[in-house]
Amino acid sequence: MAFNCDCDGARRRDFLKLGMLGLGNLSLPSFLGAQTKSKEKSFIFVWLAGGPPQMDMYDMKPDAPGDIRGEFKPVRSKLSGLDMCELLPKTAAVADKLCLLRSVTSVDLGSHERSSRYLQTGVLPVPNMDFASFGSVFTKEKKLHGEMPPFVGVQKPIERGWGGGFLGSHYDPFMAGDPNEKNYRVRDLLPPQGITLDRIGRRREILNEFNQAWRTVDTEAKLNSYSPAVEQAYNMVYSEKVLKAFDIHAEPEKMRDTYGRTQIGQGLLMARRLVENGVRAVSVWMGGWDTHSNNFTSLKSKLLPPLDMGFGALVADLDQRGLLENTLVVQIGEFGRTPKVNKQAGRDHWPKAFSVVLAGGGMKRGTVIGATDKHAAEVTDRPITVEDLSATIFTALGVDIHALNHTPEGRPIAVVNGGKPVAEAFA
Repeated sequence: MAFNCDCDGARRRDFLKLGMLGLGNLSLPSFLGAQTKSKEKSFIFVWLAGGPPQMDMYDMKPDAPGDIRGEFKPVRSKLSGLDMCELLPKTAAVADKLCLLRSVTSVDLGSHERSSRYLQTGVLPVPNMDFASFGSVFTKEKKLHGEMPPFVGVQKPIERGWGGGFLGSHYDPFMAGDPNEKNYRVRDLLPPQGITLDRIGRRREILNEFNQAWRTVDTEAKLNSYSPAVEQAYNMVYSEKVLKAFDIHAEPEKMRDTYGRTQIGQGLLMARRLVENGVRAVSVWMGGWDTHSNNFTSLKSKLLPPLDMGFGALVADLDQRGLLENTLVVQIGEFGRTPKVNKQAGRDHWPKAFSVVLAGGGMKRGTVIGATDKHAAEVTDRPITVEDLSATIFTALGVDIHALNHTPEGRPIAVVNGGKPVAEAFA
């Protein structure tokens, strides 16, 4: 994936890329431009790609017919009156810290890609337009800046809608890879083999001299001079704080075990590490939720236990460290799944009614908002649109939901297109 720091089209831009300075494919400047420090809230976005089943997780219907209620039994959570799936004991144990939206409803867009774009951006997709993800808009609107990258992606992005879209690739997340790998290290924070930090420093000095000379011979070049993002990228490579933040191996073995030695578990642990060290937005992606067949086998063997272990640990850990109040956590997928089990023992796409889990960031603890009918098929109380959800997320993060951004062609794009925050979700 190619990232660019600007769009001036000058050849000198290519010279300024760190890759041309001997740092291989290092593209940190793309993630660091045009941002300022802010002591506000952080954001952890947990994406369950494929569409998690509401009736097998947070909106169980034990009195429904067998071909609807499925194979799992409900268990009591720590929040009085709220039952969850028996395979979610760790999440149930922190239910008193959650704000559960049971009545989110979307339109049928006919595909994972379009629905993924919708639920990761809050904007209904249209042809020939890539809207920006929640994390990208948050990064842009809050003008985030600092030693740490402001927005980090953990694991591999799934489908579309996860990046900067029309705002530009410099608002994409800095990709941190899979911290569950045995010898995990962040590739883009390390110089390639044979390139020492001293050598990088010498090239940095040469670049500074080049820029000084460039400014004296070409007044117009002042507009295209050395980008502060490049300087920040160098600072990250040299920064002990940055390297330590991404060092998952520094976590105690017991803590790593608590989150689970899985991609999602270690990804969520990394998210906590990053937020604790100044990263303001983290997206963690988990695939496998498109259970058209063998829904219950997949949930039991591959999906629910690792998610439960990691998510329950994340919420408890953030709270214990005093980070939860200022960190908004969102667990979401592109839609729910059909109430009725199909002939392949699976559940199909169902955007009419599904659940979203919020925690921290000023959300009201121990709250369940909205309801569905006896089959978890239709919203019967407090419908929440995708735009309402978007307005809720941005309001919690302190972003002006009435602000406008503009495409490169000058088209105005509202941060939120008509939605209203779910007022009862706020503490």
